[in-house]
Order: sequence, then structure tokens, then C-alpha cells
Amino acid sequence: MTQTRYVQIHGLEVAEELAAFVEGQVLPGTGVDADRFWSGYGELLRDFGAGNRALLDRRAELQGRIDAWHKARGNQPWDIAAYRAFLTEIGYLVPEPAPFAIVNGQIDPEIAQVAGPQLVVPVSNARFALNAANARWGSLYDALYGSDVLGPPPAAGSIDPARRDAVVARAAQFLDETFPLTSGSHADVSAYDADADGLKATVAGSAVALRDPSAFVGRRVDGADTGLVLRHNGLHVELVINPDHPIGAASPSGLRDVVVEAALSAIQDCEDSVAAVDAEDKVAVYANWLGLMKGDLADSFEKGGKTMTRRLSPDRTVTRPDGSTLVLQGRALLLVRNVGLLMTTDAVRLDGQDTPEGLMDAMVTTACAIHDIRKTDGPRNSRAGAIYVVKPKMHGPDEAAFADRSFTKVEQILGLPANTVKLGLMDEERRASANLAASIHAIRNRVFFINTGFLDRTGDEIHTSMQAGAFAGRDATRRSGWLKAYEDRNVLIGLNCGLRGRAQIGKGMWAKPDALAEMLGAKIGHPQSGANTAWVPSPTAATLHALHYHMVDVAARQDELQGQPVPDLDALLTPALMGDTPLPQDQILRELDNSAQGILGYVVRWVDQGVGCSKVPDIDDVPMMEDRATCRISAQLLANWLEQRLISREQVEDALRRMAVKVDGQNAGDPNYVRMAPGFDGPAFEAARDLVLTGTTQPSGYTEPALHARRRQAKALRG
Repeated sequence: MTQTRYVQIHGLEVAEELAAFVEGQVLPGTGVDADRFWSGYGELLRDFGAGNRALLDRRAELQGRIDAWHKARGNQPWDIAAYRAFLTEIGYLVPEPAPFAIVNGQIDPEIAQVAGPQLVVPVSNARFALNAANARWGSLYDALYGSDVLGPPPAAGSIDPARRDAVVARAAQFLDETFPLTSGSHADVSAYDADADGLKATVAGSAVALRDPSAFVGRRVDGADTGLVLRHNGLHVELVINPDHPIGAASPSGLRDVVVEAALSAIQDCEDSVAAVDAEDKVAVYANWLGLMKGDLADSFEKGGKTMTRRLSPDRTVTRPDGSTLVLQGRALLLVRNVGLLMTTDAVRLDGQDTPEGLMDAMVTTACAIHDIRKTDGPRNSRAGAIYVVKPKMHGPDEAAFADRSFTKVEQILGLPANTVKLGLMDEERRASANLAASIHAIRNRVFFINTGFLDRTGDEIHTSMQAGAFAGRDATRRSGWLKAYEDRNVLIGLNCGLRGRAQIGKGMWAKPDALAEMLGAKIGHPQSGANTAWVPSPTAATLHALHYHMVDVAARQDELQGQPVPDLDALLTPALMGDTPLPQDQILRELDNSAQGILGYVVRWVDQGVGCSKVPDIDDVPMMEDRATCRISAQLLANWLEQRLISREQVEDALRRMAVKVDGQNAGDPNYVRMAPGFDGPAFEAARDLVLTGTTQPSGYTEPALHARRRQAKALRG
């Protein structure tokens, strides 16, 4: 890693590459000149830097007092009444606000009105970022054919006729369930057509209509394809007719595909799924976000011996039955996730000190998004003129209020109307979930979503109660009462705060990207819970998860839930401890190996290759989607077991070495991989040790400090 070179601007030391990027690429066309940007940034840091530090100090103070309370109680029976009283006394629990409803201004329909999947993708990877943006529309035929939904996926190459027929039959079943005909089945249609009276299908020689004629939206022509567009629960589905296509030729009706509206929104992530540790990395992250906001991001790659270039998809033009035109958004609505309060950056220094990275994200990502909201032609992201920023890892209402004030300052610096920036509240830290209504109230004029990040929430659950005793295993912790209370409270509190029809109530990630048959069986629970979005790991998963939002009318489900009593805090605040019946030793050692393998499998790519999120084989070689949140769970669980003397340091060291050999083997086919064995002394292996052996002292149990330090070390060694 080369030495950072700085330029002096308005009392700031700014990394040369960041200054050049902001002044040469971000600001032109925004109406904001460099002098205004940098002088304003200096004001932002002077006005909010100390407050950022004070909030982190408050986190540490509260954690120290909670640790001391648990230690003082020793082996006394759990007393939830005493615990709640203590948390109230120290200010961890705050009074509930009086009833209120959010007032967040103009919001895009993908957020406020229509329920559907949400992708999360590292914005550092241009190809992934574009794939996510273009995942608004997905081929149901491709998703069914290439996933495990209909059994193990076939080998690549020519079309398997039996698999093709199974795909067509499953798609027809979806159409029968969602767009039933007045008689017969879509499987038996020999022709589709449409006129001013709506869609017509020929079944057994007779013309039949849709049972709900209003579901037909119009016709779309794209080359040799004719698309008949339908709508259900606010989501569009297109029947693609082309009898000359190989798939269409095998169908009596000429139906060659069923294309569904899938990822309504996508989080372009600057946080948990990226590995950005210096100015060089951050500029690369910001450059892709800027390209998305300008609409000119492109990425070329080799596939099948040919060079292909990916760009943002255009909008879709539909001719309605009355001859008028309807334009459907061709891309997912893009949100950007900034980093939290914890990390500082040397990309911008003030008075010789590193500055809060979250404030840099706020300034630069917001400035990039001005290109979209001032755009007069080309692909538009927010038609409501909003900038959607997801703010993670906020510990309660004081930190939410800080975010609100800091973005008010950013808007003033950049000349934006108040509350142009909308904030998404990640309900992923225990103090936030215990004070959720107050946290929403703090950003009530700009909140656009709340989301249960159950992965980080599990890591924080363990860290907060580190001294309360030994936690049950990972699966037992997730099955315990606190998690259900957390998920239920999130929806009901959100509804009570007026998010219905104004904002998203979201649920967490499906972490098994190749187990989509299992996802289809399980993830319907998210819309059934009243959540109007949930995270998926891929465009294919988005296409399949979209089916759930046809099966469940989320708006109606929210109406049913509105006014139901919110679960009490007692379950939320009761940790999932083993108690007097510890796990059998073989199960403990299995969990130790499993966690050590997961940490190493993720960390080795993060530290050595700068890959922040990827499919990582677990101990049984099952691919799992891993990011810093999943790593936090494993590290905190082992740190807890070490602290509670359930395992020894020697056992941890042994497990890490044995699992490093396994991870080396799992990555044997990667030419860029750096082996950890037999030396066990590289930055990646040391990062894994750091995460476990210093897990009790890592701030809130976060993985960022250790990972950033070791990644910078690896870059320095590489030169």
C-alpha cells in the first residue's frame, strides 16, 4: 500500500485521489463548487466530530455498566424486573414517545406502496451493482430452470426437455394461482391475444378471459417478442410471446417466458459487504455509486469467449388497451448504505487526526446522488426527488437524532431542500430495538424504512450480555424468545408509528444463495409477518421471492395487524443462555470448529483479496452468503464461550489451525488465494485470531477494527 499523499483544503488534509475524484467527477453538474463543498465539509467535521466520539463513548460506558451488573450478580437466578429497572436507571431504556405518525414527504412507490424483494449488493463491484440495479425484472423460466427449486440444476449446455417441461408447468401453476382464467388452465392455452377489452386466451378452441379483467395492463413489443403485461398486488408480470423462439416454438401458445417484476429496490452497500480501508478503496466505491446516479456506469467482462458490456436497463413502455402509454421503471430503486459511527478514515484528516468515515460517506454519497435528482433525461432513479440512505448500526434514539442533524447539515452545505435525504433505520442493535419507537421518532421526518438485521442483532445480543453467562449455540440462540419478540415488535411498532403506506418495514437476508427451494418454503414468512420487503442475495432469488408477494397481500396483512398489542420488552431483554444445562462437549467442539471455519473462510478473502461479501463454503461445504454481520456472530459466540470458560484458548488456537487447513483446501482452485497453512502467521489468520481472542473488548463486538487493520497490513506487505 502506497503512502497517502494529501492536499490542504480549508484546513483539511484530503487524500489526493479523493480530492481529484470529488472535484473532477462528483461536483461538476451538481451546482456545488469545490470551495463550498470543502469549506462545508470542514464545518461538518468541526460541528459533529466531537458528537460522534461522545456517542461512541456512551456506548462503551453503558456496556461497561451492564458488564459490571452481570458480574456483580454472579450465579443469582435471572431477574428480568431487576434488569429492566437497572437498564432504565442507567438510561439504556428511554421513555416511549407519545403516539405519532411519521411525515416523510415525497416517497417513491417502491418504498411506500408496493411490496416486493430487496437486493443488497457490494457497490464496490460494478458488475454486481449493475446486476442488482437491473434485477427489477427477472425471467421466471430462467430462475426455475437454473435453481434447485425443481430439483438439482441441470448441467450447463443444451436444454434438458424434461426440465423445460417442468419449468413451463410450474410457471403455468403460478399464472393459474395469480391470474386465473374464467375457465381452464394456462397450461392448456393454445394462443394468447389482447384487444381493447383485455387479455384473451384460447383454451380447447374457446376464447376465455381473465377472471379479473382489470389485471391486464397492456401490450409491449420488444423486437420479435410481444409482451402481454398483467398486474397483481401492485406487481407486474409479462407473458412473453414469440413462437419463433426455441422455447416459444415448443409451446402451443408461443409463450417463451414469464417475466416477473422482482427486486423493487436494491441497497448499494458501502458497509458490511465491502472491504474499503483507505482512500483508494473509498474512491472506487464512490465511483460506482456516482455512475449509478449519473446513469452511465458500465462494466465489460468475458463470457463464452466474447466481450460483453453491462449497463443500466432502460424503462419499459407499455401500450394500454385504450391506446395510452404507460412507462414502467426498468431498474430497481437504488438505496445507498453508508457506514456507521464507529470507524474513522485517514482519507480526510482534521488537526492531524483521522475523521469519522460515516460523515465522509454522508457528504460524498449525497453529493453523487444530486446527479439523479437534477437529471432531466436518461435513466432516473428516484422520481420523487429523494435520496435514500440506509444508516446502519445506530444504538438508539440519540444516535438516530445525531444522524438526522448531520444530514440536515449535509443538505444545507449542498443546497438541498430539507429532508431530501431519507434515512433507513437498521434495527440491528439491541438498544435500538429496545427503544425502536423513540428511534423512529428521532428521524420521523425522513425515515423511509426500518429493517430487522437479525444477523448483526444476534452478534449484538451476545456482546451486550457477554458477562451474563454462556450463550446457547448459534441455532439455539436464534430459536430463543428474544428473536421472535424482536421480529414481531419491529412490524407492530412500525405500523403504530405510521409506516403503513409511507415506508418499508423490512426483514433480513436469506443466507443460503444456492438453497432456493428451501427459501421458497421459508421466506413466505416475511410477507406473512406484515413486512413489505425482505432481503435476497441474488437476482435469481429476487425473482423467486417475488412470487411470495403475489401469494400474500401485504397491505391487507398490515391492516389485520394494525393495532395489535406490541410484545413486552421482557422477552426481548432475556438473553439465550445455557443456564444450568450446558451443551454436551461434542456439540461444543462441533460449534467451535463450525464457527472457526466460518470466520476463516470469510476473513481470508476479506483481508487478502479485499472481498467484502461472497459465497463461502461452510464446514459441510454448503455455500453460505457471508459478510461482516455473520462473522460477528461466530466471533462473539466463541469470545463468549472463552470468557465463560466453556472452551479454552488452546482449543480455539487448535480449531483455528485445523480449520485453516480445511479452508485452504476449499479455496485450492483460486489462483489468487494465499494459503494460511502451514505458517499460520499471515494477516488473514491473525485477523481471525484477533476477532475471537479480543472479542470481549472489540467495540460492540464489531469486526471492522480488526479486519481494517489486517487488510491495511496485507496491502502494505503486497506493496
